[in-house]
Amino acid sequence: MMDNLRAASNNVVLKIILALIILSFILTGVGNYLVGGSGDYAAKVNGQEIGRAQLEQAVQNQRNRLQQQLGDQFSELAGSDGYMQQLRQESLSNLIDVTLLDQYSKKLGITVSDQQIKDAIFATPQFQTDGRFDNAKYLQSIQSMGYSADNFAQLMKQQLISQQLEQAYGQSDFVLPVESKSLAALLLQVREVQTATLDTDALAAKQQVTDAELQAFYDQNKNSFISPEQVKVSYIEMDAAAMQGKTEVTDADISAYYDQHKSEFGQPERRRYSVIVLKSQADADAVAAELKKGTDFAELAKTKSTDALSAKQGGDLGWMEPETTLPEFKNANLTAKGQVSGVIKSDSGFFILRLDDVTPEQVKPLAAVRNAITDKLKQEKSLDAYYALQQKVSEAATNDNESLTSAEEVAGTKAVHTDWFTQNQIPAGINFKPVVQAIFDGGLIGQDGSPGSNSDIITVDGDRAFVVRVEAHKAEGVKPFAEVKDQVTTLVKRQKAQDQARMDGEKLLTALKDGKGDDAMKAAGLSFGAVQKVQRSQQPSAFESNVYALPHPQKDQPVYGLTQDNKGNSVLVKLNTVTSGVVPEADIGRFNQEMQQTSSNVTFDALLTNLRQEAKIKYGSAAQNQ
Repeated sequence: MMDNLRAASNNVVLKIILALIILSFILTGVGNYLVGGSGDYAAKVNGQEIGRAQLEQAVQNQRNRLQQQLGDQFSELAGSDGYMQQLRQESLSNLIDVTLLDQYSKKLGITVSDQQIKDAIFATPQFQTDGRFDNAKYLQSIQSMGYSADNFAQLMKQQLISQQLEQAYGQSDFVLPVESKSLAALLLQVREVQTATLDTDALAAKQQVTDAELQAFYDQNKNSFISPEQVKVSYIEMDAAAMQGKTEVTDADISAYYDQHKSEFGQPERRRYSVIVLKSQADADAVAAELKKGTDFAELAKTKSTDALSAKQGGDLGWMEPETTLPEFKNANLTAKGQVSGVIKSDSGFFILRLDDVTPEQVKPLAAVRNAITDKLKQEKSLDAYYALQQKVSEAATNDNESLTSAEEVAGTKAVHTDWFTQNQIPAGINFKPVVQAIFDGGLIGQDGSPGSNSDIITVDGDRAFVVRVEAHKAEGVKPFAEVKDQVTTLVKRQKAQDQARMDGEKLLTALKDGKGDDAMKAAGLSFGAVQKVQRSQQPSAFESNVYALPHPQKDQPVYGLTQDNKGNSVLVKLNTVTSGVVPEADIGRFNQEMQQTSSNVTFDALLTNLRQEAKIKYGSAAQNQ
């Protein structure tokens, strides 16, 4: 198992599978590529296509994620053809793995219910505010990634299926006590080191570069200096809420609405009845006779009525409004309190009815509801005006497609004009998905940067609407050298500085290993700093990995190495001591459980490897052109 664990720690396939079972992987958009492709496919997995468009989208998603994480450093990586080719290959490999798992889960009959998907979405921390599901945050998150609710549910379904597969193949694994002890010694190991840093920024400031070097770097890395598509637009916004404040309501309007909707402002007449329900005409006649003799109605209801619920209340049915009163009750024509009906026959038997009380219709006076009516009428009038204005502006924008001048006159407001912006930096005033789609889908964009067409009415949530015009357009392209020369200069100087730092570090490392380090370090103006304790993390940095790659010190003699920190500086490492890890007694159970999960992941990795070996995978032209 120790060998398996060491192998798994560097196994790319296992990392892919582990990524499958967490939502962050799903959010990169990989899971959505199980739908059919086109004839120009990237790969076929047991006859199921992975389309070229799917692969391109996967690569783009990964690029966007890395760019957000690395910022300017990604430009250096993206300038390497080898790195981008590796990125494409890993993206395609991911898609193939997801497809294999989907096919295998169907073969096993693994299913996920709609309720399970819903519960999983509700439990996702990314969609919560203060520990509770936030629907607005959920919709904003998935829409920003270009997903509909249905598409995202499919992504979540694939994740849950993958989890079931991973759990199914990990339930039988166990860890022996001797293995647990050995793993703890390795994984919880502490290494005490000292470091000396060769500052790349300081070296970069001293570098000299020629125009030829800058031009050569630019020519080799043009794809790193892409200028995204940009537009300038003008737009007119129509807002129903804003129009409400400008809407006038007259006293006549208010009075007319009050007279037509009095039922909304009061309580209709209510009547309270009591009833005695009987099975037969004879029983009913007998009770009617008792009532005529003066026997108490409530007592007879309790002792004679077959309706147990009302009998307990002495026949009392409570208050009834006209809408809830049975036709038989209305037809009894009881008008006075205490009046008792004769025997009434109905589909459910026979009954005798008594009118206990009457509350006349009550209507609030106009003065009490005037403000509420005013607000309602303003809202209705503003909506009517809003939709009428939409129609007029739409006609004006269509009839005069050369500008928004006519639409401005009809709308009674001036259009807003934006500066240049990209699809990733939308001005707040028009940052709505329908508006952004209309701008960048090409339908409004003119030829060769010329002004485009006026849009039709674009409605968004919140009773707002827009008419948009693309005033100018710049297509995506490579930025000219003159525009990025300063950026190129910085990159070339930094690259030279990193090369120099690495070479200087290698010379110092050789001197340290040869026992001549003190003089060499002094000459370089460097010294080792304070002792640091380094432990393994779940996602080790390059620094941690290199520290743990160093051999153990022998006979109290330190071991030296050279690595890089997260800023790209070369770092000399002096490893002094290595202390084996020990799990505290209270944590042994949890540690064993985590080790069992690691073993389960290795088993799941073996499953995927087997699926790949048995699968018929054919690569198409889209993959071969990588």
